[in-house]
Amino acid sequence: MTDSIYREIILEHSKNPSNRGTLDPADFTYEDTNPLCGDEIRIDVRVRDDHVSEIAFSGQGCAISQASASILTELVEGKSLDEVRGIGKEELLDEIGIPLSPARLKCALLSLKVLKAGVYGVEHAAEELEDV
Repeated sequence: MTDSIYREIILEHSKNPSNRGTLDPADFTYEDTNPLCGDEIRIDVRVRDDHVSEIAFSGQGCAISQASASILTELVEGKSLDEVRGIGKEELLDEIGIPLSPARLKCALLSLKVLKAGVYGVEHAAEELEDV
């Protein structure tokens, strides 16, 4: 695909995000911010039989952070927790599909950091994404 198609996908996810909202109750909830740009992401997850049965995100920020959260929720819905733990930053960046500057990488990966913090705990999430 060309960069313009990926840009359209990002704009579409930003304008009409998948799984936007909150889940109450949730099996785990975590939220974080990117202090450099003010992006905020919260992810709520319900688990059934060790699989993500429902996932929702909320927050505010740039098109990249919001689209990335939308794309990530689509990517993990229905997956086992082990599969979710195995999702790395490259997989999410491949889904986003366009080259990003270092500052935009933090925007794009905030949702993954939040998801990993919820699934693993804060320390592991920080270790996994520390080189971003």
